[in-house]
Amino acid sequence: MIDKKKLMHDLNQVREKSPLVHNITNYVVMNNTANALLAIGASPVMAHAINEVEEMVAIASSLVINIGTLSDDWVNAMLLAGKAANKKGIPVILDPVGAGATTYRTKTCLLIIDECKPSVIRGNASEIMALVNSQSQTKGVDSIASSDSAIDAAKSLAKKTGAIVVISGPTDYITDGDRIAEVKNGSVMMTKVTGLGCTATSLIGAFTAINSNFFEAATHGMAIMGIAGELAAGKSRGTGTMQLHFLDELYKMSDKKIVEHLKS
Repeated sequence: MIDKKKLMHDLNQVREKSPLVHNITNYVVMNNTANALLAIGASPVMAHAINEVEEMVAIASSLVINIGTLSDDWVNAMLLAGKAANKKGIPVILDPVGAGATTYRTKTCLLIIDECKPSVIRGNASEIMALVNSQSQTKGVDSIASSDSAIDAAKSLAKKTGAIVVISGPTDYITDGDRIAEVKNGSVMMTKVTGLGCTATSLIGAFTAINSNFFEAATHGMAIMGIAGELAAGKSRGTGTMQLHFLDELYKMSDKKIVEHLKS
């Protein structure tokens, strides 16, 4: 069960402290994730130039690494930033977009895990399974497996890496290798809007910035994501208005909405 009081406390902490979340993320989602972080009360920065990532990490409260649009220059910047974050002692959150789709993506994720020691890894079921078994396949950036089918892989990955592992799906699962939390809020419409998985990763970045219990922080980020998505879908006529209502719901998230709508 998710402790609603702790969830409400963390949401209020994000809004009070407005932590700077440094994102090295993909071209497709930069605007989406920046707006989501602003809506929840955090402060986003999107910086991937190898010339500045170490300086940017130095003033950030967390680092989100998202491999959605890969290139060698970006990989080098991610590694520099991740190592700088480790030295500063701030959390690194990895989104292994499309791991399992190509060898390049899978190897890059494993390299980042090895060298940057992420605090949290969030992906869909296929991506998480691919990080444990390189023969596992992913359909582009979409999962071809259900979230519950990846629980064993997530536990294994968490124990191997020391990271909290999050599986997105109809039910989201969060594990440290032993414990499992579940988030049952959300909507199937969320899968039809590009970048919402990436947004979830960035929200986790905001919550890990204010809560050093990364298991709790990751769970809280996914819970807020799920509630906002579910409420937005209920007001939307389609995927276009879904994006608008989702940002509105993040912005208007309240203790009352958490109490009334959290399903876990």
